[in-house]
Amino acid sequence: MSLFVPEFDETVVVREAGAEVVGRAPTTVRLLADSSSTGGALSTQRVTLTAGADGAKPHWHDNSAEMFFLLDGAADILSGDEVLTAGPGDLVVVPPGKPHAFAAVPGADADLLIVLTPGVERFEYFRHLQRIALGEATRESLLEVQELYDNHFLRSTAWDARRRGAAPGETV
Repeated sequence: MSLFVPEFDETVVVREAGAEVVGRAPTTVRLLADSSSTGGALSTQRVTLTAGADGAKPHWHDNSAEMFFLLDGAADILSGDEVLTAGPGDLVVVPPGKPHAFAAVPGADADLLIVLTPGVERFEYFRHLQRIALGEATRESLLEVQELYDNHFLRSTAWDARRRGAAPGETV
C-alpha cells in the first residue's frame, strides 16, 4: 500500500452561495473542490437529480476511488455488476477500476455528495458536459477526453436492465 500525502497548506472552504453550478434540473452539479485546490487529495461535487434522472452512465476510473454519500432521496448505484439502492445517510465507495454509475430511483429525487480520491481535475469535465447539453460540443467529444479526466465509459447489462425497470437490487 502506498501513502499519498496531499500538498496544500490552506484550509479549503466552499460556501454554497459561492459554488459554481453546472446544469439545471433534472441534473444539477455544484462544483465544490477540485484536485488543484486540495493538493490532489480529492475532487468533490454535489449532484442533485430530480424525477428519476440519470447522474452518470457506466464508467470507471483507473486511478481514483469514488464515494457516493446520499444526502436525501433515493439513488441507484452501479458497482461492478451489482446495482444497489441507497437512501439518506447511505455511503457507497467504489474502488479504482470498478465500473459504476448512478441515477435517482425512477420517480424519486436524489441529492448526493460525490468525492473522488485521489483527486482528478474534474471541474472542466463537468463544464464539458454542460457544453454538450447546450449543443456546443458533441457526445462523441467525451471519448477524446477519457484519459485526461480518467473517466472511461463502458456498457453494463446490469445497469441497462435496472434503468429499463427490472427488479430492484438490494438496499445498502
